[in-house]
Amino acid sequence: MAVHRRIEVMNLSGSAGDVALVRFLDRKIIDAANIQELGEELFGLVEKEKKQNLILNFNSVEFLSSAALNKLIMLDKKVKAAKGKMRLCNLRPEIYEVFVITRLNQLFDIKPNENDALAGM
Repeated sequence: MAVHRRIEVMNLSGSAGDVALVRFLDRKIIDAANIQELGEELFGLVEKEKKQNLILNFNSVEFLSSAALNKLIMLDKKVKAAKGKMRLCNLRPEIYEVFVITRLNQLFDIKPNENDALAGM
């Protein structure tokens, strides 16, 4: 199994099969080098570990840069190309507001918590 420095990954079972629950270890995702490493770890889940269904839990995240949002958009494309599903959950109101302003709330499936995110996956 891959070593992750920026994320913690747990395997869950959903109605459609295995689901990777991802929790972020960084409170602020703003540093370019960290975002690059985070992107590689997230992309690796789909490309190397063949995870199709992801739940990204933002419970500990206080701030996301636009570069981090770009990585999430790229990850969403990879998940969809693998015929999988990706859901986001536990976004703080101020982070959710950024998703609304950028209209990314229309791209991403955002749920209030892990249980709601897992339902139907």
